[in-house]
Amino acid sequence: MASKHLEEAVYVYEAPVRLWHWVNAGSIFTLAVTGYLIGSPPPSVGGEASASFVFGWIRYLHFAAAYLLAVGLLLRIYWAFVGNHHARQIFLPPVWRGSFWRELVHEIKWYAMIARQPLKYSGHNPLATLVMHVMFVWGIVFMIFTGFALYGEGTGMGSWQHNLFSSWIIPLFGQSQDVHTWHHLGLWWFACFVIIHVYAAVREDIMSRQSIMSSMFSGWRTFRDGGSSDAVD
Repeated sequence: MASKHLEEAVYVYEAPVRLWHWVNAGSIFTLAVTGYLIGSPPPSVGGEASASFVFGWIRYLHFAAAYLLAVGLLLRIYWAFVGNHHARQIFLPPVWRGSFWRELVHEIKWYAMIARQPLKYSGHNPLATLVMHVMFVWGIVFMIFTGFALYGEGTGMGSWQHNLFSSWIIPLFGQSQDVHTWHHLGLWWFACFVIIHVYAAVREDIMSRQSIMSSMFSGWRTFRDGGSSDAVD
């Protein structure tokens, strides 16, 4: 698809996908910081309690970012059906295709510095698709469900949060503290994911000579000369 001597551009990420990506990034960052502070509260401040609302703001930002994350995921699932085929890539990895697994093995070799030439993909490569699906999509679902289960304890019995989440998730885990523990572990799961995600994006932008970082701003994936001339959807 891409010539060895010609830069080629393919429109990959539509505007709703790019917007969702950056809203998600902001929401996850806010949730991570406030979630850490909720799990390890800052020291109490002196003076009249009514004059200080620090922890209240921490909880408010956490809950607001959580709602934004949940609504964003629902809208993103909708766009996976109405957008281009790249929009549903991370939700439906083609694991039934033999070529997917063969190319995934090649990507593992490429990241391990064994393969000498990268394949070029207009969207996510198979390894990125699988990691995004397992760590990111199911990670978000897990955090939303456990988060709303804990939130439903505060809204009380009879609330939709309690009926939809708390009523079965807390008994499933055993008790409320178990849900707290697993939800907090989810913070470090996403911390690991962000490190891997940023490293892989920067590495591929440099080594595979195809735009990764800028494509999430412009929507366009460009292929520069110097790599494999094969490009895969």
